[in-house]
Amino acid sequence: MYDIKDINLYESGEHKIDWVRKNCPLLRSLEEDFSKDKPLEGVRIALSVHLEAKTAYLCKVLKAGGAEMYVTGSNPLTTQDDVAAALAHDGLNVFAHYGCTMEDYDRYIKMVLDNNCNIIIDDGGDLVTMLHTSMRDKLQYVVGGCEETTTGIIRLQGMAKEDKLEFPMVMVNDADCKHLFDNRYGTGQSVWDGINRTTNLIVAGKRVVVAGYGWCGKGTAMRAKGLGAKVIVTEVDPVKAIEAVMDGFEVMTMAEAAKVGDFFVTVTGCSGVITGEHMKLMKDGAILCNAGHFDVEIDMAFLKENALSTIDQRHNIVGYEVTPGKFLYVLGEGRLVNLACGDGHPAEIMDMSFAIQALSAKYLLEHKDDITDKLIVVPREVDLEVANRKLSFLGIEIDTLTEEQRAYLNM
Repeated sequence: MYDIKDINLYESGEHKIDWVRKNCPLLRSLEEDFSKDKPLEGVRIALSVHLEAKTAYLCKVLKAGGAEMYVTGSNPLTTQDDVAAALAHDGLNVFAHYGCTMEDYDRYIKMVLDNNCNIIIDDGGDLVTMLHTSMRDKLQYVVGGCEETTTGIIRLQGMAKEDKLEFPMVMVNDADCKHLFDNRYGTGQSVWDGINRTTNLIVAGKRVVVAGYGWCGKGTAMRAKGLGAKVIVTEVDPVKAIEAVMDGFEVMTMAEAAKVGDFFVTVTGCSGVITGEHMKLMKDGAILCNAGHFDVEIDMAFLKENALSTIDQRHNIVGYEVTPGKFLYVLGEGRLVNLACGDGHPAEIMDMSFAIQALSAKYLLEHKDDITDKLIVVPREVDLEVANRKLSFLGIEIDTLTEEQRAYLNM
């Protein structure tokens, strides 16, 4: 089953996936291992991740392991139709298309979950949320799942705290080989790729306001600095604010930053980060975008309700006239700028993150009778396997502890 606009797009998608495969040696090695061992034989996997070429290759790796794949996107603006068509052409069950309505988005999630899936691979928590609300009859088939994002883990932690999480979830985002590289270097590069290709404006000399200084915010600020921007960080965490200061950035409140910023990038995982009151303070021509999972960080409702006029300035750029003659410009409707306006993280980065996903799914199946906790840290051996494989593919060798050194450290 597939639900895309044009199945004949598949050749373009296949070329994209092949490019990813050539640049993802970790996943390529897992594909070879999975093809031989079939660790996922007979398992039904529901996957909701931004549906582009790197995700598609993860799906093919899981299929090589024997899994029956049911795939949808995790955002209406991040599905690439040619990639979705390529997966459908290859026999995977795909329910997605670019620019779908929110009603269709929810319908596709339901269509995926209707297939009594055993493993859930989620990005933001929409699959898990629907299973625990309107599709509880499908919980009986679930062994466990994996969550890719900070936002999704926050949602899972809330469910677990209220004792409402019905099956174990591996917190993939918290693995060292995920957040230290994907969140920092992947987000940092892909955010500015999305901004630059969409606006075609220079960054050097501009004031860039980065809201949030977690790993994603660190990467976004670092890359802005590398492009020559004067970077301002806003934070609610005093420790992270001090980090930003010592990393060489200005730190101020959003109310102060709003007066001087040229580019604004929200990357907090929270809501209401840039409000209507902040927008009133911004100068004409300020550019706003979001790199958090959901489109709740920028108050889009305020803009839509109060704008005197709007203009589709360029593809993925809408201008809102907030006072006579003053326009603020929003990229990608306030959705994830690196995916709504770009191709997402570099292939080599997602190679590590998706290797963690694949091995975590395998771990859940191998240990399903032993797992008692609902929130599971990625096992250290999985993290280390990914790190060692990555070093090997980079042609790098490192030292190992001697027995004497191990004894000394364990005293």
